[in-house]
Amino acid sequence: MGNEPTATALDTGDRREIFGWQMYDWAWSAFSTTVTTALLGPYLLELAEDNGGVDVAGFIVEPASFFPFAVSLSAVLQVAVLPMVGAVADHTDHKKRLLLGTAYGASAVTAALVLVTGTTVILGGALFVLASVGYGAAGVVYNSYLPEIAPPEQRDRVSSGGFAYGYLGGGLWLAANFGLIAALDDTALAVRLSLGGTGLWAAVFIFAFTQRLLRPRPARRSKPVTAGWLRFSAGSLLVTAREMRRRYPVTFRYLLAYLVFNDGILTVIAVATSFAADELDAEPETLLLLVLLIQFVAVPGAIGFGRLAERYGSKPSLQWNLVVWAALVVYGYLQLDSIAELWIMGSVLAFVLGGSQAISRSLFAQMIPPDREAEYFGFYEIASRGTSWIGPAAFGVVNQVTGSQRQAILSLIVFFVVGIGLLIPVDVRRAMADVGQDSSRLKLG
Repeated sequence: MGNEPTATALDTGDRREIFGWQMYDWAWSAFSTTVTTALLGPYLLELAEDNGGVDVAGFIVEPASFFPFAVSLSAVLQVAVLPMVGAVADHTDHKKRLLLGTAYGASAVTAALVLVTGTTVILGGALFVLASVGYGAAGVVYNSYLPEIAPPEQRDRVSSGGFAYGYLGGGLWLAANFGLIAALDDTALAVRLSLGGTGLWAAVFIFAFTQRLLRPRPARRSKPVTAGWLRFSAGSLLVTAREMRRRYPVTFRYLLAYLVFNDGILTVIAVATSFAADELDAEPETLLLLVLLIQFVAVPGAIGFGRLAERYGSKPSLQWNLVVWAALVVYGYLQLDSIAELWIMGSVLAFVLGGSQAISRSLFAQMIPPDREAEYFGFYEIASRGTSWIGPAAFGVVNQVTGSQRQAILSLIVFFVVGIGLLIPVDVRRAMADVGQDSSRLKLG
């Protein structure tokens, strides 16, 4: 990729490299906010409605179902692909090139969304799936850099800084896109330019910061010469799964806890706007401003909880964070009756959102073997994506039975109560000892 200074596996704490790593979050988060959350779903829905549905190999998909199906397909593919990407990343001297190659590929595919118009709905869904898998693969490699670039006592702050940059960059790009849509008379053209421009935004900042400042690191494990990458990575996936459960049981228990409480968090985020529209009659403009609010308030949330984790310990800070999430669910059920209260709840939600994501990542980085970062973060991404359908399914079932989203949102408290219950017995110091990481300078609570 060019301009790659040499580095060793023991180099940590370089501020320029840490900044280059954090700015990757700034670059790619625009895809999550602009493409996944705000614009592509409604745009494909409108195109599909204009065409009377989407013909997929003779099967007509309802307009409102097409984008959710694309999201589900991308999640399934990532569950299959990401752990194998992690295995490759841990056994190659070209880890940085793997990160940049997958990220640039995803950015190029995202830029091609500018071509989606008229009858090319299927193309839009296919490009979204490819971009999601590409960014997911890059994310595994990106996350695995955290324990390599930051010593244990700095990981909460570094992880929080990455998420803060991500929320800020994603929010600024989303705000610029809303401005473009408001300025152009041709709304469809403005949306296409915003979607395609997201790929260019990501590529420019990855080149300017991540490629220039992130250093390559040599593999600390070697692949057998006779083994092909596909067969080796698939076999390594099974070995790592057994190893985590048997040799590192505390890490495994933490991953189970993360799987549960993160599903609750993702579900609250996914249903927040539909809840506000249904229960509070919130206008579309209000919902768009709410999305922007969440992006910008999450910045001090990520930084603030990073500081709390340094002072009081990562695990206690995460537990307090999840208690607030549970309280938000109860508040939504009992009290949320006006747009003013929606802004208050949205602000609190945004603040704890940044903190929960940042601390969850840095805490997991403390509990994985030093030479297996990418493989283990592949499983971390599975926990984040692979079961993300359970919470929405639970919400949907309760809403179907009761006819009330207010009742349904209360059901999500189960994910936070169970998640906290699984997190409490996690002994972080023991987990770090099991994997050979030094916990002597950490405040663990």
